[in-house]
This record gives sequence, C-alpha cells and structure tokens, in this order.
Amino acid sequence: MKRLLIVIALLLLVAAIADKQLFPQLKLEQYLPKNVNTTQNNSSTQTVVYEESVITKVVEESLPSVVTVGISKTQAQNYYQIDPMNPFGGLRVVPTQKSIEANIGSGFIISQDGLIITNKHVVSDTTATYQILTNDNQKYNVEKIYRDPLNDLAILKINATNLKPLPLGDSTKLKLGQLVIAIGTPLGEFKNTVTQGIISGLGRGITAGSPLEGYVEKLDNVIQTDAPINPGNSGGPLLNSSGKVIGINTAVAAEGQNIGFAIPSDVIKTLMDTFNKNGGSFERPYIGVRYQLIDQRTAILNKVVQGAYVTDVISGSPADKANIKPDDIITEIDGQAINGDNDQTVAKLIATKKVGDKVQVKIWRKGQVITVIVTLETAKQ
Repeated sequence: MKRLLIVIALLLLVAAIADKQLFPQLKLEQYLPKNVNTTQNNSSTQTVVYEESVITKVVEESLPSVVTVGISKTQAQNYYQIDPMNPFGGLRVVPTQKSIEANIGSGFIISQDGLIITNKHVVSDTTATYQILTNDNQKYNVEKIYRDPLNDLAILKINATNLKPLPLGDSTKLKLGQLVIAIGTPLGEFKNTVTQGIISGLGRGITAGSPLEGYVEKLDNVIQTDAPINPGNSGGPLLNSSGKVIGINTAVAAEGQNIGFAIPSDVIKTLMDTFNKNGGSFERPYIGVRYQLIDQRTAILNKVVQGAYVTDVISGSPADKANIKPDDIITEIDGQAINGDNDQTVAKLIATKKVGDKVQVKIWRKGQVITVIVTLETAKQ
C-alpha cells in the first residue's frame, strides 16, 4: 500500500512538470470571452475609486470652512380691504411691514478671526442685516461688510475665533479638464450641497447676478465649469483635488445646462492683500468707465483701432470729469497700449496706480486721437 501511494505521488509530480513545459503561456484570460479586457477593467475601476476617494477627502476637510449666508430685513407691503366709509364700496390701501428671513447664498472662511469671503451681489442690500450659519449649525450676526468696488466680492466680519480657513490655490496654473468640486447652499435651501465636474473654459467674460439678490454685474476673466451651480451657490468655494480654493462660485448660465462660472482665486488674493495693507478697507483708484475690449480682428472688421471701447461712463467719475465719453476707444494709459488680444486691460493698468495719481489717457474718437489727463479717485464701496 505504501509503495502504491509513492507511485501515485510520482505520477502527479511528472504530470505537473509536463503540463508546465507543454503549456507555458496558459493564463486565465484564455478562458474568457475575447471582448473582456481584465487589465482595462482593473484600470477603470482603480480610476473611479481614486476619483471618489479624492472627492470625499476634499469634502470632508473643506465642509467645516463653508458657510451659508442669510438675510433679514423688513419690507413695506400693501394690501387692500373694503373701505367702510366709502358708500360706493371702494377699496382702500392698508400699508404693512413684512419681515423677511431667508438663506440666499454661500461663503467660506478666509481667516481664523472671523473673516468670510462671498460675492458682493449676495450682500448687495445695504438696508438689510446678514447672518452666517456654519457647518456645525452655529449662527453669527455679520458685524461689518467690506464690499470690493472693482469685483463681485465682499468680506464679511463675524465675532468668532479659532475658525478653519480654506487655503487659496494658484488660479494661474489651471488647465482645461481639471477636476473641480463646488460646495454651497443651492436655492438657499440645501446646505452643504456638493457637486463635481471639470474646468470647461478659462478667461470668460460674463454678466453675473442672482434672482435671489436682484443684482447683476459684468465680470471678466472668470472660470467656466460644468460642476452644477445654482442660485444660492454664489459665494461658495470651487476647489481643486488638493482641497485648495481656485475660484469662488459666482453665476450660472440661464440659457444652458451645466455652465457655471467662478471668479479666480488670484483675484481673492489681491483683494486680501489690499484689504490687509489698507488696514481693513478697499481704498483703490478707479477711472469710472465700463468697457469692452476690441481685438485686432474686430478692429479691422469695423475699421477702428484696438483698445477698450467705452460703453458707459459713470456720472461724476474721474473719466466723466476728464470728458471721456461713451463710444470713445481708450488706446493707451501712461504710454502703455490697451491690447484686446491679451490681458492688458484698463482695470489692470489702473490697479497699478494710486489714488490721486494723474494719468495720461489716449483715446480714439471718431477718427481723431485725443489725449486727456485723468486724476484717479477712490473707488466707492
């Protein structure tokens, strides 16, 4: 019996060796259908799992720093009732006051000592009071609002300490197709809503605002994303895969789907630098024109010059005092050309100046070149 077992073992060993020599390339894939690619499936699964873990990690770390902005105000409201003193049964107006409280936007913490960033259009009503609701349901009154006169941004101050600020990323290094995550309170109702998408476009120009706040403003050089953004998301952060803020959610295109916009984080950095240097204010020079850049192709087609086409002049502004008019084309400021083919804009050149500086502005008006001197003033908040 013992000899029989030894023989059987030897036969099995020989068979195993022969099998390995005769079929060295035999693999599991040979027994699978030809259209099944296990390497590709494993790669796809790993990509999905990786992306999911990135998003959940960013959200988990960022949520304590994202806030909801609420508004409180008293609004006049009239209703009608039958006038008992009118023999013809007429109606009379009864004036009343209606209290309004609602969540209208989002924001995020920018400093440990209670500074919060949001959109200016979220807090545009200067007659109202505002509140901040944090992720842990703590409620704070907004004690002071600093509205940026040049961008759709505002800084809110609350009485709080030891808050967790969100880090700011570098928006100059963004690439199309890059993963982004948006957090906010869409429709003023669904707090801590998370959406994800990619960067769809850079350097866009839009007219931004929200029906919840009744405010619109023209913005240049914004980020386009397909991450779903809705009214109420305004002011919330747009984050990269490292959890850094690369934009502040600002607007959504009403005519399309999955077309949202955000102000780049570098604009926020400039805002904070100005705010800190001026001891908590936004004293910035301004010229007082709204304009549209004209590139070389547009200039040739319309037989005009390149520059900044003035669409509107603010009454009482430095430009108005210097007799700059709508339909003028600003071509130079202090010898530096305004070029519609790059980022050399009026706003950027004026931002390098100081309040009180006198700048030489060259304009093109109906075929004539005119030079005016503009004295820069403080932009109104």
